Amino acid sequence: MDKYTLREKIDIKTGLQNYPELLKSLLMARGVDTEEKAEVFLNPDYENHLHDPFLLKDMEKAVERILRAIDSGEKILIYSDYDADGIPGGAILHDFFEKIQYKNFENYIPHRHDEGYGLNTDAIDEFGKSEVKLLITVDCGIVDKKEVSHANSFGIDVIVTDHHLPNGSVPEAYAILNPKQADCSYPYDMLCGSGVVFKLIQAILQKRDFGIKAGQEKWFLDLVGLATLSDMVPLNGENRVFAHYGLKVLRRSPRLGLMKLLRKLKINQKYILEDDIGFMLAPRINAASRMGIPMDAFKLLTTTDEVEADLLSDHLNKINDERKGVVASIVKDIKKHLKSKNLEDMSSVLVMGNPDWRPGVLGLAANKLVEEYSRPVFLWGREGGSDLKGSCRSDGTINLVELMETVKDQFIAFGGHALSGGFSVLNEKIHTLSDVLSKAYEKIQSTSGEKAEKEKIWIDGKLFLDQVNWDTYKTIEKLAPYGVGNPKPTFLFENIKISGVKMFGKDKNHLELSFLDKNNNKKTAMGFFMKSDSFGEELKEGDSINLVATIEKSMFRNFPELRLRIVDVILV
Repeated sequence: MDKYTLREKIDIKTGLQNYPELLKSLLMARGVDTEEKAEVFLNPDYENHLHDPFLLKDMEKAVERILRAIDSGEKILIYSDYDADGIPGGAILHDFFEKIQYKNFENYIPHRHDEGYGLNTDAIDEFGKSEVKLLITVDCGIVDKKEVSHANSFGIDVIVTDHHLPNGSVPEAYAILNPKQADCSYPYDMLCGSGVVFKLIQAILQKRDFGIKAGQEKWFLDLVGLATLSDMVPLNGENRVFAHYGLKVLRRSPRLGLMKLLRKLKINQKYILEDDIGFMLAPRINAASRMGIPMDAFKLLTTTDEVEADLLSDHLNKINDERKGVVASIVKDIKKHLKSKNLEDMSSVLVMGNPDWRPGVLGLAANKLVEEYSRPVFLWGREGGSDLKGSCRSDGTINLVELMETVKDQFIAFGGHALSGGFSVLNEKIHTLSDVLSKAYEKIQSTSGEKAEKEKIWIDGKLFLDQVNWDTYKTIEKLAPYGVGNPKPTFLFENIKISGVKMFGKDKNHLELSFLDKNNNKKTAMGFFMKSDSFGEELKEGDSINLVATIEKSMFRNFPELRLRIVDVILV
C-alpha cells in the first residue's frame, strides 16, 4: 500500500451538509466544498455555465475579419494540428462553413513527419500561389512568429486559434484567440484547441445567425467533447460543460464515419463513455498522423458518403493495429537492451533511440517505459530529413520543459508540458544526450533539497463488497464525466477472499476475479490486459487480497451489469 494514500474522512460542518456522505466526501476531495460549487459541478448547464465568447481577446477582430471574408468571397484556409484535438477542431470549422453554405474554403493538416508541428513555410508558399486571403489556425500557431510573417508577406491575414502557452512574444497575426495570453481577460484559460474554435463559432453566430436557429450549434459539441476528452485538459469549468454535452451529442451524432467506427469497435453509440473516447476513438484518430496521413481521420469525421465512411473506419482500425505492433516492438527492443542492467545502475534519465524508429509513435513507447523503469524517458528516431526527433515523458519527479531548458544548447527545438514533450537534436549531439540530461536532472534534484517523489495515488475510501450496488453507482455516476482533475473514484476493498480466477477474451489476455459478499452475492472484478500473476504471486481461488478498484457499469450485449475494474491487487 506504500504507493497509495487513503483519503481521510472529512468531517464537514458547513457547505455540503445536505449531500449524502459518500457524495460529500467525493466532492470535497475534488475541491468542491460549497453547495454553489456542487450545483455547478453536478449539473453542467449550457446556457448558464459558458462564458461570453467576446471576452476572449481579439474576438471582435476575428469575427469581423471572417465575416468580411465571407461577404467578399475570399478564399479561407483552415490549418489545424494533426492530433485528436486539432483534427476535430478543423472538422468543426469545415462543418460550420458547409452549414452556412460558404464554399470557398479548404482544410489543411500538415504531415507529422514531413512537415512537423505548427505552420509550415513551404505550405504557406502554396497557399500564397492559390490566392488564400485568410488563414485560420486550429490548435497551433501561437509560437509560429516567422511563419505568420511569411503568410503576411503574401497578403494573407492570419487568425490564430490556439490554447498552448505563448513563448515570449506572440506572432504578428491579424487576431489571436488564446485564453493563455497574458493580456487576455477570459475567465477560463484551460480550453482545448477545439474549445477555442467553438467559442469562435458562438461569437460569429451572435453577430450573424446565417439562418441557423438558436441552439443548433450544439450539434458541433460531439467533436468539441471528443477533443476535450482526448486532449487531457482539466475537466472543470467550461471543459466540464463541453465534455458533458459532448457525450450527449456523441450518443446521437449522425456522423457516418464515427457511427461505422463505433460499430466495428463494438461500442453501442447510445451508451458511449469517456473511456471509449480515450482508449478507442482518440488512438485511432491519432494513428492517422502517427502511421500515415492525418487527413484520413479528418475525412472520417466529415464524410457524408457511406462507402467512404466504411473504408476509412477500416483503414484507421488497421493502422492503429499496426501502430500497436510498432510500439510493442520498440518497447521489446529497449527492454531486451536493458535486461542485463539493474535499475540502480541505469542513468537517471533513460535516453534511447534508433534512426529506424518512427518519431510519431515514440511518445506511446515512452509512456510504457516510464511505468516500467520509474524515471524520465527520452526516445528518438528519424523520418524525413536529417535531424533526429523524439518524445519524452516524465515519471513525475521533474518538469521536462525545465529540464530541457537547462541544456537547451543540446537541442534544435523542444517544447511540451511538465510530464510530456517533444524535441529535435542534431546527429552530432545525440551521443552525449543521455549524459547531459542525467547530469542536469541530478543537479536540479540536488539543488531542490531532496529527490522529488512521484505523487501518491489517492484512494477515495474503503468499501465492503455488499456496497457495490446500484445505489452506490448512482452516487458515483453524478461525478462523470471523469478525466484530468476529476479521476474516477477509486476504492479499497480490504481482506477479501477470491472465489474464482479466470482469463477471458479471444486471446485469453484479460483477468476476471470473482468474490462473494456477506450475503453470498457474486461480485466480479475485471483487469483488461492483466494476468493472474501480474501482481507478483499467482492469484488463485481462496487467496485473500486487498483490492484497489473503481466501480463501473458494463453494457456488454446491451445488458446493464455492475462490476469492479481492477486498479491494483495487494497480496495480504
